[in-house]
Amino acid sequence: MSTKINFYWEIGSTNSYFAWHLIKPIAARHGARLVLHPVNLGYVFRHHNYVLMDEPRSKIANRFRDLNRWAQRHDLPFRMPDNFPIKTSRALRASLAMRHWDREDAFVDALMAAYWEQNDPTIADYAGMAPLVATLGVDPVALKARAESNEVRQMLIDSTNNALEIGVFGVPSFIIKGELYWGKDRMEFIDDALAGD
Repeated sequence: MSTKINFYWEIGSTNSYFAWHLIKPIAARHGARLVLHPVNLGYVFRHHNYVLMDEPRSKIANRFRDLNRWAQRHDLPFRMPDNFPIKTSRALRASLAMRHWDREDAFVDALMAAYWEQNDPTIADYAGMAPLVATLGVDPVALKARAESNEVRQMLIDSTNNALEIGVFGVPSFIIKGELYWGKDRMEFIDDALAGD
């Protein structure tokens, strides 16, 4: 049985974008299975009384510069969106809804590219997501109905609460065999852990 990599992510998280691209080749190399867990990061921040932009200006400026370094190092077409942050709950619910059509991974790929590479904040709403959904062969109207259902709404609540209960305090986070790895810069540790199987 392949090792399971539980990946806790948020479309509104810069570091989730990088982690998404960096973890996939590692998982493939080790024959590990990537399991996605969307997390409502705004709720997590409120839970911990943390305000993202309530930090020294110099730290925020350095963070943006550092993100560009990561993009250059890993040859990723990242660009900081003009509209940041955005509301993400609809996109997160849509990702869960896409499981019904077995399109979750492809949809997350499309979301990440649209927001973090193509500067498209419209993915916060179903109208903006519609072209991505249609490209994946799913009816956007059906997707919206499923994403707005009580079942999927509860799935996102449960996914977020379950993350908090097992110690996830931010994203990206990975849990492998009960061990928590936090951040996009933990890939070497994850690689080592999977190599030890």
